[in-house]
Amino acid sequence: MQRKRRSVGDGARPWLGLGLALAVAVAVAAWLLCGREAAARPRLFRASELARYRGGAAEPGLYLALLGRVFDVAAGRAHYTRGGAYEGLAGKLIGRFYEENGDPTSALLLAEATMAQGDASRETENQQRQHFPACNSEWRSGSLGRFWCSKQSGGVNRDWTGVPRKLYRPGGKKPRCVCVRTTGPPTGQKSSASHGDRGDLDNPSLQEYSGCPPLASSCILQD
Repeated sequence: MQRKRRSVGDGARPWLGLGLALAVAVAVAAWLLCGREAAARPRLFRASELARYRGGAAEPGLYLALLGRVFDVAAGRAHYTRGGAYEGLAGKLIGRFYEENGDPTSALLLAEATMAQGDASRETENQQRQHFPACNSEWRSGSLGRFWCSKQSGGVNRDWTGVPRKLYRPGGKKPRCVCVRTTGPPTGQKSSASHGDRGDLDNPSLQEYSGCPPLASSCILQD
């Protein structure tokens, strides 16, 4: 009697196909997950490796390290020495600012804190310029100087003119001439109803110019 040969796929084929499809799906998912995770991690460079990325004909690219952050600046090669904007983060440089595992060092944290403090100081100074814009000034040989205020003096456009005053800052050796509001509440107290409608004239850091009328918008330098 001739036996009927049974194919391995007979009857078991649906289960084998399902198992194979499941294995492929798991493999693809793992590949995608690992690929995304790897892409999210910054690449770590050693100084000797980064030295190869100088943009030469036989070199792999043009990279720039700034506070330990490595940037691919090949796209801006033409503007590299002209202060162009660099984009394309490539990774981190192991050394002073980053550890072997990519964590920031105390030197980087100190640098970032210093920069943040500088930003805060600039913001404070910018706010002060808005509150106390610089005076216009005029100096001529053989004559006294003149300070005056206008609605555009100090590069600050506003709806008030103000009067010239000396502004003293802590630690500063010399005062600077600023324009001061003469009406309304003092700066920072706009919601207060208990004020003398004198603007910032009573600020203790301000001083009148000698020989200049208190509410004159223009003063001849006397001292």
